[in-house]
Amino acid sequence: MNLRLIGIGAGVLIILSLPLAGAIAGPDFAGQDDGKGGGLFKTLGLSDPARTSPSRTGRPAEPAATQPSGPAEQPRTDSRCGPELSSPHGVEAQTCVLVAEGRTWGRSYYRNTSGHALDAVLTVMGPAGRTVQIRCSVGAGDEPGLCETPQEDSAGEPESYSAVAEFAVPDDEGQLLLRSGSNSPAPGDG
Repeated sequence: MNLRLIGIGAGVLIILSLPLAGAIAGPDFAGQDDGKGGGLFKTLGLSDPARTSPSRTGRPAEPAATQPSGPAEQPRTDSRCGPELSSPHGVEAQTCVLVAEGRTWGRSYYRNTSGHALDAVLTVMGPAGRTVQIRCSVGAGDEPGLCETPQEDSAGEPESYSAVAEFAVPDDEGQLLLRSGSNSPAPGDG
């Protein structure tokens, strides 16, 4: 048998088996130990993004660009919510004041099982008479939804903000069906 052909075949098998061997050895997540020493790619020096190899011009190639390791960390959002309230008319809501990265806004989670489309007005009140208000259309149906004000720069301590959501029938009389606040007492708290 031709030794040259055997050598080429063995080389092809090794090249084709590297991805499989890397998958079996486990991933190498930037700095995270997989318990197997980083896998075959790291052992062979193939996973080092800073590794340089000569280019066709004889000069070292530029280091490979590094990819972020994992999802970006989300900023922490603090919330202060009132109790979950429901009305005999089929409206449920909970209203909150949210704070993150120096910004404050209001959010009301709701469910409308009244069988009628409603209007909601969400108002956030802050220090020094600052007020932000938004009107939301609340469709008829059992699906949960939310109404949210725009985020504004905070102008004081989070405790100095409150939010109120009012759900009403959208007609001339505007019958109020439910009022939910971020600092409302829980039912039965007096």
